[in-house]
Amino acid sequence: MAKLLSDALKYELAAEMGVAHKIQGRDYGELTSRECGNFVKLALLRAERARL
Repeated sequence: MAKLLSDALKYELAAEMGVAHKIQGRDYGELTSRECGNFVKLALLRAERARL
């Protein structure tokens, strides 16, 4: 999935989740597994809404 989303969209999703401060640059190592799961869910919701 990482290759399918632009860096700008990834940052926008992280900001919406309130974890943008944890993903400085391309390092997502500071995110917990729960935050990563929520990140994926949010990305999928965005994709589904864009299709409608």
